[in-house]
Amino acid sequence: MSKFTRAAQTSQSLSLAAMEEASRMGRREADIDHMFLALVISDQSAGRVLREIGIDLDAARLAVEEQHEAQLASLGIDASFPAPGRIVFQETDGYQWSKRASDLIARSGGKEREGDAAAVLRELVIEPSGLILDILQRLGTTPAEVMGRLDHADATLPEATPRRPQEKGRVSGTTEAFVPASVDQVWEFLTDPSRVPDWEVSVGSIDATDESARPEMLWQGRAPQARPDGKPLKIKPQFHRRTIELVKAEQPAHVVWQFTYPDATHRGPTLTTFDLASTAGGTQVTITTSWARSTGWRRIVGLPVRPLLKFVIWIGLFQTGSAISRAFR
Repeated sequence: MSKFTRAAQTSQSLSLAAMEEASRMGRREADIDHMFLALVISDQSAGRVLREIGIDLDAARLAVEEQHEAQLASLGIDASFPAPGRIVFQETDGYQWSKRASDLIARSGGKEREGDAAAVLRELVIEPSGLILDILQRLGTTPAEVMGRLDHADATLPEATPRRPQEKGRVSGTTEAFVPASVDQVWEFLTDPSRVPDWEVSVGSIDATDESARPEMLWQGRAPQARPDGKPLKIKPQFHRRTIELVKAEQPAHVVWQFTYPDATHRGPTLTTFDLASTAGGTQVTITTSWARSTGWRRIVGLPVRPLLKFVIWIGLFQTGSAISRAFR
């Protein structure tokens, strides 16, 4: 992966998670404290380092809240911040980074820096305001310890996550996401047909029943009528319906769903596969999506747009991983 691609993906993932955290507090501007919370749930080495130190999302959120209250008290202000609510980022708009946060991200991708989450964390712990230093102290650690563990992580190649071999004649993409919940909790979520609309953006509703889901069961889904922010969606008639099948449910680590458009016969089924593994502070989820490669003239016409297709696949996987993580936050 190129430095540019890695930096772009890191910026995208941290921006989304940080602004989701800001939305819990009714804020429209994400600052370096929200960036720190986003790093705690990052699937990259920076997130693993923080979680291995013992910093989970609940502890980090509490430390951030206590630090802000302490800052108010130091100014002689006897007040508290509103209680946090649920994440509403997807339902609202107008979010942006604070200047110091956007400048920090830019520095993390500068000369001789990798632009990944580890580079962002390195910049964050030496940020001159001292906010992150104080938060780390509340969490029982120091910038020196964080830096030392990052150095060790950089020097130690992570164990590669086993990837399922790509089937011949299929297009596929894979990504990983960290979810702040146990494997059993994530397994239950991913095998519940009523929760499919929570992570599959092309499904707005499903005729789920109270019957326990098992492999080879089918459900009918409908395309969403509007975006989460309420803006209406225009969906072609042949894509209104989806047939949804639970293909495999091998507890506790492997789930496969199949999605088919019954009214669009030229579109083959899409498989979405989840592989779960326990990790410090939660579950690492490997997400793979695949479908049959076009043949004949459709394949020839599609050759020039393959780079764009890879980006679209990544965006879809990123949205799925983010949605699963958000369900437990």
